[in-house]
Amino acid sequence: MNFLAHIYLSGDNKAIAIGNFIADGIRGKDYKKFPEDIQIGILLHRHIDTFTDKHKIVKQSKKRLHKNYSHYSGVIVDILYDHFLAKNWSQYCNISLIDYTEDFYKTLDDYKDVLPLRTLKIMPYMIANNWLLSYASIKGIAKVLEGMNRRTQNRSKMNLAVNELEEFYDEFENEFTSFFKELKAFAEQKLNELNSQ
Repeated sequence: MNFLAHIYLSGDNKAIAIGNFIADGIRGKDYKKFPEDIQIGILLHRHIDTFTDKHKIVKQSKKRLHKNYSHYSGVIVDILYDHFLAKNWSQYCNISLIDYTEDFYKTLDDYKDVLPLRTLKIMPYMIANNWLLSYASIKGIAKVLEGMNRRTQNRSKMNLAVNELEEFYDEFENEFTSFFKELKAFAEQKLNELNSQ
């Protein structure tokens, strides 16, 4: 899953959401350097990624992309799934996506003293271009995929995956909806376990 899903699956605890958000940049046991709730967010992120990577529905979505994008198909599916979460946001959250994303950007600023350098570098771009809100439109997803493609020196051709999104839109959306229901239940259970340790 990509940024929006990880933040959302953290529940109401802002420190856990920060941990979940920064987790990709934290290696091995380095998570232990952070305050406890941020540690929980990092561990939750890892559990979510493992669950996602092994899930048969996610594998089905990746298979549709594998021929053209090889090992990048997993990254693309994460981004496409965030699109469907953003697009159908009102089904998952009582707070509007605009207010939710604004609140998270404020939280990022509140926690900037503990954020790793990698996060501090992307923060201004993320906020200025309102990445989380932009996921709700195909145009926004196209921009995200273009950015990801640039990061691979245009090797991945991820920018072209917007074509598959449009061609197989209903299939991807149905897969996301089925999968996210299971992921949400899993994340809630895992969060309870981590909080009670």
